[in-house]
Amino acid sequence: MRLNKFLSAAGVCSRRKADQLITDGQVEVNGKPVTELGSVIDEKKDVVKVGGREVRLPLSHVYIKLNKPKGYVCSASDDKGRKTIFDLVKTEQRLFSVGRLDYDTEGLILLTNDGEFASRITHPSHMIEKEYVATVVGSMKESEFAVLRKGVVENGNRMPSAKIKPISFDGKVTKVSVIIDEGQNRQVRRMFEAIGREIKLLKRVRIGGVKLGGLKRGEFKDLRAEELSSLMEER
Repeated sequence: MRLNKFLSAAGVCSRRKADQLITDGQVEVNGKPVTELGSVIDEKKDVVKVGGREVRLPLSHVYIKLNKPKGYVCSASDDKGRKTIFDLVKTEQRLFSVGRLDYDTEGLILLTNDGEFASRITHPSHMIEKEYVATVVGSMKESEFAVLRKGVVENGNRMPSAKIKPISFDGKVTKVSVIIDEGQNRQVRRMFEAIGREIKLLKRVRIGGVKLGGLKRGEFKDLRAEELSSLMEER
């Protein structure tokens, strides 16, 4: 197995990041630094260490969906002492999140120890849809929806287009379905900020064929076989 694939499958990082670790001299195989890209190892016999810590393939892969509440970060630890999603998911497996949701955004996030799976879901080339429900202050106009669908201009640069559909207006806030297939940092919030709209609440409700469903805030459960298959069958 290629060394970068091994590191990704072990949940250390993506293959691209693994290549960087290798060229930086942070990876050892059987006690010797390996810096050559494309290096191949015997995953059953060789001892691999990253930063002095031994890395092993998981005995089995775990795929979990979580309803992340507001007020949690998606990293394993936080230098500001904030709560993390790993405070909610109790498992002996070393998991990491597939993509992220920012501190004030809630909803569906996937957790796994399968680096290859994570890389596939997050890579832009697969264009896997992420659907959000944005609760926006005030009544929105059709002209605003048209701008969002085309792609708003932010600091002179046009952001990716989005699928936009109004859901409801209760006299105070408008609920809007927003579907994107890229994962730029704070993309949905930045889209609405660019047209001068304030998002009161943002929730992700779907990733590809996996829906949040009836999960309560802070609850999690294993992906069903058909949910996992739907993600692997995406473009």
